[in-house]
Amino acid sequence: MPPMPLELPEIGDESILARYGFLPQSKEYIKKLLEENDITIEQLIDAPWLEDIRARGRIRLVESITHKGDIKSAEIIDLSTEIGKMTECLSFLYAMLIICASFDERLLGRWIEGESSRADYLLGADSQNFMLIAKTYLSDIKENKDENGVSVYWIPISDFIELCPKISGNYWRLINRSVKAGWVCMNAGVGETSMQRTSRLLKERIRENLNEICIQRMEKMDDEFAALFSSSVERIVSLFSERVREEMPMSATTRNEWPPCFELAVSELNQGINVNHTGRVFLAAMSRSMGFSQEEALAFFSNAPDYNAETSGYQINQIYEREYTPHGCSALKTGARCPVQKGDNSLCDQEWMTHPLKYLRAKQRRRYNEDTNQNKDMGGEDGSRMSNSS
Repeated sequence: MPPMPLELPEIGDESILARYGFLPQSKEYIKKLLEENDITIEQLIDAPWLEDIRARGRIRLVESITHKGDIKSAEIIDLSTEIGKMTECLSFLYAMLIICASFDERLLGRWIEGESSRADYLLGADSQNFMLIAKTYLSDIKENKDENGVSVYWIPISDFIELCPKISGNYWRLINRSVKAGWVCMNAGVGETSMQRTSRLLKERIRENLNEICIQRMEKMDDEFAALFSSSVERIVSLFSERVREEMPMSATTRNEWPPCFELAVSELNQGINVNHTGRVFLAAMSRSMGFSQEEALAFFSNAPDYNAETSGYQINQIYEREYTPHGCSALKTGARCPVQKGDNSLCDQEWMTHPLKYLRAKQRRRYNEDTNQNKDMGGEDGSRMSNSS
């Protein structure tokens, strides 16, 4: 059993319960909202006066499973009004019920990742309520001030050991943390405050809790109840299936599918040519997006004139840990990292070609379609032979 507080802290502020609808303490608040407003599940699904709630739920659902959209959209909901609190809280319930009614574990995992990432972002900026919510998911937490008066958080070593293996990066190795009397210091990292680092740890506990809640709901949900959400489930499953097709595994790429900009960076480094900062960051970020391990990415830099395994490894780790997005075509051209001139590459010449990842996906789709058509042709020939022989 993971370390958790023996007793959940009481949260009386309903705006907190609405903003963080995944909190265990929010369960009773959601129930209260439904009862006080005479809302049944059937009404939540199709009552005209609840359309704003459903619309908000659909937006939140799509953003979570596609990992697209502005996560800051959560900040524009006015939680000072009763209608604002009800919309935010019940839209979370609506989205969760759709996901559970799908009985699709991949879809569930995708939604949970999106919701826990959203929670990570919100908590990392919520200094007013951070300690209260942290005490919901950790067995304990302490806040100290450094010499500049900035908050530095400490958590029990039992919580850290249980959660940190699920997070990549050197920061999350216990040997790299300051430990005193059974407490681990969550000091600020590169570009992140101590509170944001601690929020990243809380994300893992929130993810676990959401998964447990949804599994329990799915176990209790019968076919009749799930059928109430059939049309909503159909739309979201269709969207998810399309998304999966768009995200074909990058690790399956072959070298002749590499974008010219990526090929250029790899080739120049192999020849001992000094690649500029834009090119190096792009190469590492693109390697991550294409499914290369950090060790494989580091190997690309091994012939660089200023190569240092420790320094390069640290920089690559930062890019992987912070999930950098590779530069787009416009930025690469500005940074003198695009080797293609008009007419050199018909795919690069396409108006919609604005990012190397689009190039890679287009190449992979073409290969997939060619393989599929080839298999169909072979199947047709086999079928003809069988028909003739009979």
